[in-house]
Amino acid sequence: MAKAKRIPFSRANRVGSAGLILALGASALALGAAGANELGNVDDQRIIEAAKTGKEWLSNGFDYASSRFSPLDQISTANVGKLGLAWSYPLNSIRGLEATPIVVDGVMYVTTPWSIVHAINAKTGENIWTFDSQTPRNEGYKLCCDVVNRGVAVYKGKVYVGTTDARLIALDAASGKVIWSVDASPDKSRPYTITGAPLAAKGKVFIGAGGGEYGVRGAVSAFDAETGALAWRWYTVPGDPSKPFENEAMAKAAKTWDDKFKYWENGGGGTVWHTFSADPNLNLLYFGTGNAGPWASSIRNQAGMDNLYTSSVVALDLDTGKYAWHFQETPSDAWDYDADQDLILTDLTIDQQTRPVLLHAAKNGFFYVLDRKTGQFISARNFVDVNWASGTTADGRPIEIPGARGTDKPFEAVPGPFGAHNWQSMSFSPKTGLAYIPAQNVPLNMGDDPKWTQGSATVGQPMNAIGWNLGKQLLPATGKPFGRLVAWDPVAQKAAWTQDHVSPWNGGTLATAGGLVFQGTADGRLVAFDAKSGEKLWDAALGGGVVAAPMTYEIDGKHYVSIAVGWGGVFGQSQRATDHASPGTVYTFAIGGDAKFPEVARYKLGPLISGVKYDPKDAPMGGALYVSNCLFCHGVPGVDKGGNIPNLGYVDAEQIANLDRAVLGTTYSELGMPDFTGKLKPEDIEKIKAFIQGTADAIRPK
Repeated sequence: MAKAKRIPFSRANRVGSAGLILALGASALALGAAGANELGNVDDQRIIEAAKTGKEWLSNGFDYASSRFSPLDQISTANVGKLGLAWSYPLNSIRGLEATPIVVDGVMYVTTPWSIVHAINAKTGENIWTFDSQTPRNEGYKLCCDVVNRGVAVYKGKVYVGTTDARLIALDAASGKVIWSVDASPDKSRPYTITGAPLAAKGKVFIGAGGGEYGVRGAVSAFDAETGALAWRWYTVPGDPSKPFENEAMAKAAKTWDDKFKYWENGGGGTVWHTFSADPNLNLLYFGTGNAGPWASSIRNQAGMDNLYTSSVVALDLDTGKYAWHFQETPSDAWDYDADQDLILTDLTIDQQTRPVLLHAAKNGFFYVLDRKTGQFISARNFVDVNWASGTTADGRPIEIPGARGTDKPFEAVPGPFGAHNWQSMSFSPKTGLAYIPAQNVPLNMGDDPKWTQGSATVGQPMNAIGWNLGKQLLPATGKPFGRLVAWDPVAQKAAWTQDHVSPWNGGTLATAGGLVFQGTADGRLVAFDAKSGEKLWDAALGGGVVAAPMTYEIDGKHYVSIAVGWGGVFGQSQRATDHASPGTVYTFAIGGDAKFPEVARYKLGPLISGVKYDPKDAPMGGALYVSNCLFCHGVPGVDKGGNIPNLGYVDAEQIANLDRAVLGTTYSELGMPDFTGKLKPEDIEKIKAFIQGTADAIRPK
């Protein structure tokens, strides 16, 4: 077998319109059980059968049920302390890594920011090929929450990846060569983006898209796995009521929207930006939908309607895309309570009956158990403290606290818009009967903004200069942030144990038959806990904060645990919980592993900026301009410490003195920064400079 040759990734390595980097000939891909022509030959039955052994990780959530539970038990509570690094692989990325690797036929497929795919020898960590989708870096501002990608699907010899500019691409699993590429955007006039991992089943590839804050209409698309032809598309919210509705479900949904707002002009939201689960026996596809747009319900929804099918769990027929059922968790959402978090399918014994259920730890703070055949509500209980609702009714509708919507005055909802559980994956162990939730709260105080209009250019509205449409004002919060791992009993609807972390925004979880739960943390560790008791048994320091979920597989009788590490995501762009800032890396562990860890890079936080000349009178307007253009990426100058994007209160003074060079033109476009030419005037930039330096001066210790 020819040996795989490592090719360091750089922009210069990008070749041709296909963006393909070939690291070796196809003959070098005969890794173990599969030859080049058979590599990645995955179908529905293979995914189902592989879940019984755990030797391969064939789908984003491990199996169609998205359980993230592996039956492998070679690594157990008895020997986990002997885990060591088997190999590491440099991904050469500096933004958030949210992908769960897929391992099939001895090859690991993992994605990085900007929709780049790496194929790696899963036994040795050697590069096989790398594919760059060549997404336009200067359009990174169209992604609300970092330029991330959560992974691929592998099916019938192809690797499928969605891109930040809303394409769906099929690659040859052996070579990385493009087989087909299609525009997956439902409407090219709208800023759709894809960050979620596709799901492949029944000869189709299912994908959603993001953009809810930017004014798009949520949709799920099914493409033919062989040809890329669109098989069907199902919208999550209704379109223009003056035109025929696509189906009965949309006609029903239209009755829950206020026509006076002309919701179709905004798009409506309800985006499906995360991945899917499926039940082949019921022939159902499951997914969660995003928040309604704009966030402010008093503007969008004066009639107080429910706004279907936003903030809901939805089931569709796998073959046709026909609506089966829905359950709305947050009617007329006012808090950015997406329901896109992963959905786990399992069977539970409830009231002495075995029920086929769907488990969902929602962003709104409640843990839902639904009948996955019918969508019937079974139970719900808050898994973190909540203050926007006192509980749920007998049919699962939240009982709202008066004033919690922030219509007349600001309200600091708990959880805030970052959610009690965001996209970071939970897992479920049938051995313990517990779900393992990366829970959190990031405080944020919000009130409806009566001055908001669609596409408003009003200075001071959050990030509206780059397309955000929230309809909310942001004010200082008083609550304390937290992050914790919660082991939740879905039958009793209570916590079995919890483990507190130093920060919010920790990684997803993996449960194994070895009695373990693995989780990466914001402070840069991979930790193993006893799945029954929560006792911490092992940890390893990594090169930076972790947001992705670990996964596991077996090759030649050896059990591996692997995780992609790279700090980022919407919180991680401007915040951090570690002084590490190493480039993205895959770390893979095994019992007795003794590989050398890669060198750790330290985050370079300079001194608080000083010396930039400014007129103090310009600082207030500069603050408003900063909120409209800079806040969610760079954070509050000098107050926050920066994440994977620098905090401007700690950069070199010369950079701020010459801020026009950074914001006007394409100096930093390859890093994702927009060109503000035509949006910011020279006098605006002077005011922003005044705010940055003025804020630093105000917080400087006397």
